[in-house]
Amino acid sequence: MTGFGDPAAFIQSLLLKIPALLFAVTIHEYAHGIVADRLGDPTARRMGRLTLNPLPHIDPFGALAFVIAGFGWAKPVPVNALNLRHPVRDMSLVAAAGPISNFLVAFLGLIALVLHRRMGGLPGIGEPVDGMLFYLFQFNLALAIFNLIPLPPLDGGHFLPYLLPGASWKTIHQLEQYGPMVLLLLVITGATGYIVGPVFAVVSGFYVWLVRLIL
Repeated sequence: MTGFGDPAAFIQSLLLKIPALLFAVTIHEYAHGIVADRLGDPTARRMGRLTLNPLPHIDPFGALAFVIAGFGWAKPVPVNALNLRHPVRDMSLVAAAGPISNFLVAFLGLIALVLHRRMGGLPGIGEPVDGMLFYLFQFNLALAIFNLIPLPPLDGGHFLPYLLPGASWKTIHQLEQYGPMVLLLLVITGATGYIVGPVFAVVSGFYVWLVRLIL
């Protein structure tokens, strides 16, 4: 992110990034909610979280962290596993819905970016649109990969009960108590970059290849 040393450039960069980030976290949480609702849990719908309006999904601290550090988060959509028909399996499907939605939006964003550049951009607003489409692709792909880290409370941590033997569930439950602290440590130290970065490079390279093949 552009530093605070150039306020005008920082604000300009922020104005391009905020819509992309809001859309990324909104579609992510909405996907969790809509899948949970279809599988029998109406909690998100009853709490007004089954919406594409970003306001109910905004976490104030997550938004502040984004402005300061360039990395943020949204309020998790509430899911009551007791309402699901097959709790363990369905919670895995609910968890998978968020990253899958971001992978899909990232791919569509890249297609839109390539088409926009080929058409030469829109007169007068070509550069801002190009920037927003680029960040739409970047944030959605990064958010999807980050959430697949197999550590509670991330979505990847919710895949574990379904993928691992039942005998390991007690250990996983214990891990959930320390997961947020471990995750915070990984983020603060920058260790998550060593996980997300290489995967981002591989997946984005595959996306570019696929878009060139299609278009």
